[in-house]
Amino acid sequence: MRTRRNYGILVGGGPAPGINSVISSVTIEVIKRGHSVIGFYDGFRHLMNGDTKIEFLTLPKISRIHRLGGSILHTSRANPTRDEDKLRTTVETLRNLEITHLVTIGGDDTLFSATRISEYSRKYLGHELHFAHVPKTIDNDLPLPAGIPTFGFESARSEGAAIVGTLYTDARSTGRWFIVVAMGRKTGHLALGIGKSASATITLIPEEFELGNRISVSVIVDTIAGSIIKRLALGRPHGVAIVAEGFMEFVPPEEIKKIIPFNQDLERDEHGHLRLAELNFSDIVKYAVRRRLEEFGIKLTIVDQELGYELRSVEPCAYDIDYTRNLGYGAVDFLESGGSNAMITIQGDRIVPMTFEELLDPETNRVRVRKVDVSSLSFKIAREYMIRLNRADFEDPDKLALLASTAKVSPERFRSEFEHVLSELDRVTPAGVS
Repeated sequence: MRTRRNYGILVGGGPAPGINSVISSVTIEVIKRGHSVIGFYDGFRHLMNGDTKIEFLTLPKISRIHRLGGSILHTSRANPTRDEDKLRTTVETLRNLEITHLVTIGGDDTLFSATRISEYSRKYLGHELHFAHVPKTIDNDLPLPAGIPTFGFESARSEGAAIVGTLYTDARSTGRWFIVVAMGRKTGHLALGIGKSASATITLIPEEFELGNRISVSVIVDTIAGSIIKRLALGRPHGVAIVAEGFMEFVPPEEIKKIIPFNQDLERDEHGHLRLAELNFSDIVKYAVRRRLEEFGIKLTIVDQELGYELRSVEPCAYDIDYTRNLGYGAVDFLESGGSNAMITIQGDRIVPMTFEELLDPETNRVRVRKVDVSSLSFKIAREYMIRLNRADFEDPDKLALLASTAKVSPERFRSEFEHVLSELDRVTPAGVS
């Protein structure tokens, strides 16, 4: 006779479309196999304080939730690994509830916490806690194989592209520019996905500029200003620039503070990451770009927009519903087969667990960050359709003269002011469409 097991499920990090679909799929599969499942509210927040804010999940309670955005179990960034007392309390609370199997939904921080909890439970309390992690983030930056997105990314990209498409229509109708900062802690996946899908005028991601280790506010500002001048030279006073929020992790804080138009503190969350969503980076970039253009006597309306919270809790698209139901099933099937301590992925229509060791960066001993591959075909095509200064603009005397005339300076002055924005990619092959 099969032993009845107690499953737990919790959500960490920010919301992402598809969370409820995973909760639904896990619950259905656990109950079908004769076990019970408890949902923990607010990630690890209550567990690490010895509280049991829980929900006994049943089929009626999770019926049809797979189509809903947000998380019925809520979520938090509470980190039980920062303090050993909190870590021990978390483990003891799970043990007292007789939880033997845990499904965590989240990003790299939630995976790290689950790994530490499982290790601590076995080593210090002699309690075997098996866990499976379902990778969730609209940032798409977990180290899955190339071409495999994290769940939530496709829904966020679709919603973001629709919003940017509307902003572009407004820009064209009113003759203005929008500067849109898209969420993404360290990478440009979401910004690039939105920009390419919405045919934004220009999209900037940190991976491109890391090639030459030249990430600075001046490069970001002058690249956008150069794009605006190039559009004006073509008789088009409007456009949309997408900027990845991830730049904030690479630009020195003191440099950011120099151009902040008002006082803002650079706060960090429980895992030590900058609270990027609370710092109005788009307003900072807008202010700096407008000030830069005014140096050339160019005045136009620039509107800033942050894209983040608008994307995280939208209803999942069909792709993410299908994807997350598969992942939820995969997590339970993996645990029921005797597996433990792994992240569940789907590769080539197969469920493939990836161990924590496979995901680690040996230099930082933390989960690797998957960055945009700027040598990929997808990025090269995206780059080709952007309107931005490129090598040909400086090598062709007629193009250079037109740009300089638009900026009301000599060709030599224009070159000295803007040639530094060419990235390593521009130095290899011309890019951009005029």
